[in-house]
Amino acid sequence: MTSWDAEIDARGLLCPLPVLRARKRLLALPEGAVLRVLADDPAAVIDMPHFCAEAGHRLLAATAAGTATAYLIRRGAAPAGRAPEVTG
Repeated sequence: MTSWDAEIDARGLLCPLPVLRARKRLLALPEGAVLRVLADDPAAVIDMPHFCAEAGHRLLAATAAGTATAYLIRRGAAPAGRAPEVTG
């Protein structure tokens, strides 16, 4: 089992909110960190893998977690020509 560095509970949120929340949280994490996203929106099954592929992150797992799915996403590097976003 892979552990995670941060978690988002997106249960009850509909497309595109689970992906948007994951994107925002991943931008605040360092490269290589793992985010766990809990989502029960049926569209997330398609949206999360697509988002990861497009944004340069790695979807490590998508497993059932009760009535939701738990997605483990490893943060990729910031896109070339763009500095990582800093919050705080």
